[in-house]
Amino acid sequence: MASALDDDEILNDDYYSLLNVRREATQEELKAAYRRLCMLYHPDKHRDPELKRQAEQLFNLVHEAYQVLRDPQARAIYDIYGKRGLDVDGWEVVERRRTPAEIREEYERLQKEREERRLQQRTNPKGTISVGIDATDLFDQYEEDYEDVVGGGVPHVEINKMHISQSIEAPLTTKDTAVLSGSLSTHNGNGGGTINLALRRVTSASGWGEVEIGAGDTQGPLLGMKIFRNVTSRFFVTAQCGLQFSSRGVRPGVTTVLARHLDKNTMGYVQWRWGIQSSMNTSIVRDTKSSHFTFAMQLGIPHTFAMMSYQYKFQDEDQTKIKGSVKSGFFGTVLEYGAERKISRHSVLGATVSVGVPQGVSLKIKLNRASQTYFFPIHLTDQLLPSAVFYATVGPLVFYLAIQQLIIRPYVRAQKEQDLEKQQESSASNIARKKQEAESAVLLMQESVRRIIETEESRMGLIILNAWYGKFVTDNSRKHERAKVIDVTVPLQCLVKDSKLILTEATKSGLPGFYDPCVGEEKSLKVLYQFRGVMHQVLSADAEALRIPKQSHRIDADT
Repeated sequence: MASALDDDEILNDDYYSLLNVRREATQEELKAAYRRLCMLYHPDKHRDPELKRQAEQLFNLVHEAYQVLRDPQARAIYDIYGKRGLDVDGWEVVERRRTPAEIREEYERLQKEREERRLQQRTNPKGTISVGIDATDLFDQYEEDYEDVVGGGVPHVEINKMHISQSIEAPLTTKDTAVLSGSLSTHNGNGGGTINLALRRVTSASGWGEVEIGAGDTQGPLLGMKIFRNVTSRFFVTAQCGLQFSSRGVRPGVTTVLARHLDKNTMGYVQWRWGIQSSMNTSIVRDTKSSHFTFAMQLGIPHTFAMMSYQYKFQDEDQTKIKGSVKSGFFGTVLEYGAERKISRHSVLGATVSVGVPQGVSLKIKLNRASQTYFFPIHLTDQLLPSAVFYATVGPLVFYLAIQQLIIRPYVRAQKEQDLEKQQESSASNIARKKQEAESAVLLMQESVRRIIETEESRMGLIILNAWYGKFVTDNSRKHERAKVIDVTVPLQCLVKDSKLILTEATKSGLPGFYDPCVGEEKSLKVLYQFRGVMHQVLSADAEALRIPKQSHRIDADT
């Protein structure tokens, strides 16, 4: 069963790591690990009052871990939700005789009730700001007598249109949601606005319905209705109708969309629209992990066209995508190409070059920031000028690289350092407690380690010479960073049994005698050991399982 333990949970107590057992450990494995730690930490084995007190604290911690993991019901909750899952409101009333599956269902029910109580406070704001820029004077500037005019020698760039829209959702009940939206638009000094209110109700697990009313200063009142229905698991229908009231009378409109899953990654759509700009449209969309393909054809008044687009998704950390499309119809032909990339945790920046006849050349820049979209279409020329295409292509790339190096990367680096500093500050007291527990555990291990070393030396077995855990700096480009490691030679030797050391696939900071010396940073375990009189060395990632000795760890072995 997968674990949902997060960083905060690991900073507290990872019971599996503490007992050094697999997450699939049987009752026998749990019991064996528990007995071994009890022998090490039992308070009655120590006469010194301070050591006895420290042993009692560690013994109680081990006992707590064992009591949770040996109980199938408690373990089921811990495996999914961590230690905090055992303390959720309402958990105490759940029958202890239930199966792990029933316990999980009960816990999820309690969580759902808590989410429903928070539902009234939730909104989902979305917004778009679009600013159209006319930069045709950069490439189509007048030459005759224009320079005699004041300012005539300087290209004139202006904002000729703007659009702003915003919407918020207000959950009324678990099934009903109100959506309020509004928009303002202006083009060459003329504009207007609209406001809309929609009430949406989820009628069943397979459908919902929506009623919309709106008003504007340019188009008049609007009354509409929309219905969505899953007919089968692979086929759904959307139907929408509306009445637009204006000084010219009532203008009705109907739109119907039929969609079907053709295979796991492919959807087919058929759309029919009657009323304003009547048309019939069909499209096929294929979306995979590495690409996105769309082919569409439309017959309609006034627009009839065929369109094909392809997008390639790079499997990198920044989620880089490159795309291209071609669209041809009665209006002309348009070729578009561009790219987008994630520039921060919540922001995606994209740029697209549009080259068409008779539209000319345009550059479209888009920034998505969380649920807000900022769109800047820049019209460069009405003609197909190679210089405009060149600058529209190269300009954004050079600008992005400069911004990336001078602003974005330093900002992201500073943000990560700030987040890391906050995480370390918030966990300082907890880490201090874990450090004290680890130091106490090392003191209590001394006698056991002495006996283990004597036994291993007598059989030429496994001797841990040195072991360090934490952040190692091996990259020359990071020499300015300071290594943050702790000595874990004694705790590792204490885990040796029958000339073997086995560490499970879990963070090592929870092992007896360990703690996290660098919260939030990447950690490793470096071990120098001797087996059969031969030196060995290994470097293991924090959550990586480790089993020694191994022939591949020999220092003098050919690699």
